[in-house]
Amino acid sequence: MTEPWGDTMDEIFDCVIVGGGPAGLTAALYLARFGRRFLVVDAGDSRTSWIPTSHNIPVFADGISGQEILNRQRNHVSRYGGKFVSGTVKALDKADGGFTVGFEDGKETGIMRTLFARRVLLATGADDVEPDLPDLPDAIRRGLVRYCPICDGYEARGKRIAVLGHGDKGLSEAVFVARTYSHDVTLLTLGQGMDLDAGEHERVNKHGIKVVHEPVVSLGIENDRITVLRTAGGGEHHFEVLYSALGLKLRSELALALGAKHDGTGALVVDEHNRTTVPGLYAAGGVVRGLDQVVVAMGHGAVAATDIHNRCELPTEEEVDGAKGTPGSV
Repeated sequence: MTEPWGDTMDEIFDCVIVGGGPAGLTAALYLARFGRRFLVVDAGDSRTSWIPTSHNIPVFADGISGQEILNRQRNHVSRYGGKFVSGTVKALDKADGGFTVGFEDGKETGIMRTLFARRVLLATGADDVEPDLPDLPDAIRRGLVRYCPICDGYEARGKRIAVLGHGDKGLSEAVFVARTYSHDVTLLTLGQGMDLDAGEHERVNKHGIKVVHEPVVSLGIENDRITVLRTAGGGEHHFEVLYSALGLKLRSELALALGAKHDGTGALVVDEHNRTTVPGLYAAGGVVRGLDQVVVAMGHGAVAATDIHNRCELPTEEEVDGAKGTPGSV
């Protein structure tokens, strides 16, 4: 990792990339090869690092871990002199001709530093809502509960699967798993309860989904895997794979503070160039509304970086000589 202190902190960057996951690192690769002045500010908490093995990343037919994806991407960017700094961005503000980016130094706790960039790419991602399981904090981060059946559901096909969730999201995830991967699927509402209407009952019955409304009071773990969940009524449920459908907390606060358009979950709305509705501010990956997948995030990063490069010599869109109109105009 390159820690670009000294004169670099006084540079005017073409772009500051916030986040070092697949989206941010793909954008960094493109900008490096375009010869642009950029910096990646990375807090080091990409959800991708939690992936034990993914088999749906093109080219890696034998599978690749999330951490290996990130390591390879960082090494690739470094070949072209790409610069990284460890830190968490705490403030993002509009400034004359661009943005000021305030971040807490990841190497020196409590030390705040400020950067200036003509444009900013947010690749901040999201956090999974952790299930409330007894005496088991951070179950998703520890890999005891999976969070992406699109990524690894194929490897779980035909197994006994539990989906932790409730409401329409929980039911929809259970239906997706049941119609795609397994005929033995149980929806565990973790005590939230669900009053199924006639249409929902039909969906449950059509796919043979079992619904357990009681809270989980204890569980059993074998070989780093949750195998038994015991509910308040004394029931004991055995599973081979658990998925969480409790949703995400989008890390979009920086953009929302600037007035960026978003949906009800906080996911950012972008155009075909991955521009947000804030001139000069781009977004890519899990923080953007759409399919939450590594390869999609990489595509976002490539699209955003190419547009940033093409516009680097132009004023930002809100300046007197800048492009006018809605995001996407050129």
